[in-house]
Formats: sequence, structure tokens, C-alpha cells
Amino acid sequence: MRFLFLGDMVGRAGRTAVWEKLPGLISDFRLDFVVVNGENAAGGFGITEEIFRATLDAGADVVTTGNHVWDQREALTFAPREERFLRPANFPKGTPGRGSGVYMAKNGARVLVSNIMGRVFMHPELDDPFACVEDVLAACPLGDQADAVILDFHAEATSEKMCFGHFVDGRASLVVGTHTHQPTADHQILNGGTGYLSDAGMCGDYDSSLGMDKEEPLNRFTAKVPKGRFEAASGPATICGVGLEISDRTGLCEKIAPLRLGPRLEETVPAFWR
Repeated sequence: MRFLFLGDMVGRAGRTAVWEKLPGLISDFRLDFVVVNGENAAGGFGITEEIFRATLDAGADVVTTGNHVWDQREALTFAPREERFLRPANFPKGTPGRGSGVYMAKNGARVLVSNIMGRVFMHPELDDPFACVEDVLAACPLGDQADAVILDFHAEATSEKMCFGHFVDGRASLVVGTHTHQPTADHQILNGGTGYLSDAGMCGDYDSSLGMDKEEPLNRFTAKVPKGRFEAASGPATICGVGLEISDRTGLCEKIAPLRLGPRLEETVPAFWR
């Protein structure tokens, strides 16, 4: 199975770049399944139903989120009825929406996707992500009820991300980190066969501060007094993510490589897709 994950869409620039490039990627490389993180798609903060729908129309099979999931209050309304919209699974019991789901890929594979959030330097009051993923995997184990397992681990600390990857090694096809908006160079296949990347990076304008117009963040570092709100940068965007080849027999990762398309970072597409 050919799989693509795209990191956090940031603002109009990021979401437009995804919408423009994703249909061609799916067609050119015969992708079977695509997940996109959309938690910063609406002006850099949250996601609207219209943006969610447009992302599906562009070819995404599932849209994941993170700590900004409720920044656009309408998400509280559409999350419960949209099966392909995921918020972190370790949010408290009773939170609207769902954190995991099983979906059908173009090749007929059953794909479990779960969105889980880290606690280090983020939200320590959340349920334990390790206990949460244990429950998720026990309910739908790889090779039994799922042909592939994709885990979006939305977290700050690379140590927590790495340990999360080792914790599920051999039981998931991919653990991909989101949230920091900076693509890492540590894509690898762990000893048990799980693909791993600490952070997919963002889909947005990299002439910025994490996708935000750089002037106000820079001002806050230098002057310590806010002059205005953070605004999403609006320059040409680069889309970043990771591509996989997943074994039809085991559901584990056989090949993994980054994807970057756009004007600021060195462009690359997984060679095994060509």
C-alpha cells in the first residue's frame, strides 16, 4: 500500500498548496491512502467545516488535528458527525468527536488511523498517551482487524515522540509526529517494522515563524510586549510530509522517505514512488 501523510496545514497559503498539489500526487504516484493534519488551517488556528470538506475533496481520506482543534468553535458542532475528522483520542471522556477510526483504502485495505496528543510541555492533564494507544491497538490490532495502522502523535518533545514510537514498534505501520511545524531528518524503520518520523513539518509559508508572519513573533522575543495578533504568513507555501510503502502481508513499513514540495526547502519525493 502506498501511503502519504502531510503535516499541519497553516493558514490559507498552506491549505491552498495542499489542495492544489494533492490531487496530482495521488494520481501520479497511485497513492492508496492519504492523511492530512489540519489543525492550523483556518488562519493558523483550528479548522472550519468548509476547509475540512475541501481537504477531503482534494483527496485526503482522513483529517487529523491537535491542541488547536477547537479554536474555531464550529468544530465542536461538526466533529461528532464527521467520521473522517479526528481530534486527539486522549482528550477527556465526553469530548465531542472521535480520536480513532477504521477506513477503507483505495486498494481495499482496512486502515486504522488514530490521533493522540503528547503531554510533555503541552497539556499534562490529558489522559496518558501510552495507555491510550494501548487501548486503541487492543481494540483494533494490526493484522487482525486492521491491515495498516497510522498514528499521528501530536507532541512537543522529541523524547516523548521517540519513546512513543518504540512503545508501539511492531504494532503500527507508522508513527508520525506533528505540532512543531519543522520537518525532521530522522525518518526510519524501527526494529519491529514501524515507520517513524519525529515531525512531518508543516504545509505553509516557511518564510515565517512556524507559519506565522514573522514580525509579531520576533517583536515578542525582542520587546516582550505584544503589538498585535499572530497572523498566518501568506507567501508561497511548501508542503511537507512523509511517504510510505506498507506491506500488504504484514501491515508494517517496508520503505519510508520525506516529501517536500515548494519554494523554500529542498524538494524531494520518495524515490520508491517513481
